[in-house]
Amino acid sequence: MIKYVYGLLIVLVLQLCLGCSSKNVAQSDQLYYDIGAHQGIEKLVDAFVQRIVKDKAILPYFAKSSVKHFKQGFINHLCGVVNGPCKYNGDSMIDIHTGMNINEADFNRVVELLIEAMEDVDISYQSQNKILVKLAVLRPEIIKI
Repeated sequence: MIKYVYGLLIVLVLQLCLGCSSKNVAQSDQLYYDIGAHQGIEKLVDAFVQRIVKDKAILPYFAKSSVKHFKQGFINHLCGVVNGPCKYNGDSMIDIHTGMNINEADFNRVVELLIEAMEDVDISYQSQNKILVKLAVLRPEIIKI
C-alpha cells in the first residue's frame, strides 16, 4: 500500500512538473507583452532617460554617452531580458561599466529611477518585480567599488 501511494505521488509530481514547464514555455514571453511589447519598452526607456537627465547625481555617469546609442542599446537589452524577440549584441555590462567607478548608492539610485520610470508608464508592480529580478543578476558586473 505504501509503495502504491509513493508511486502515485511520484506520478502526480511529475505530471505537475511537466504541466509547469509546458506552461512556462508557453508563457515565457508573457512579460514582454505585459509591459506593452516593443512600444512599451520604448516608452519605458524614454521615461528612464528623462529621469536620468533630471538627476544631478546620476547624470554625470552618462556625460560621455550618446543618448541615441544608450536608448537603442537599453531597448534591445531590456527586450531580451523580458523574453522579447530582440537580441542584445552590444558590449557586456562589465565592458560598459569598467572605469565608471559606480558605487552601491548610485547603483541603487539608478534602480530607483528605473522603478519611477516604470511607474510613469504604468507598468504593474508584478511586472516591475519580474523585470527587477531579471536585472538584479547584473549588479556584480556594474558595481566595481
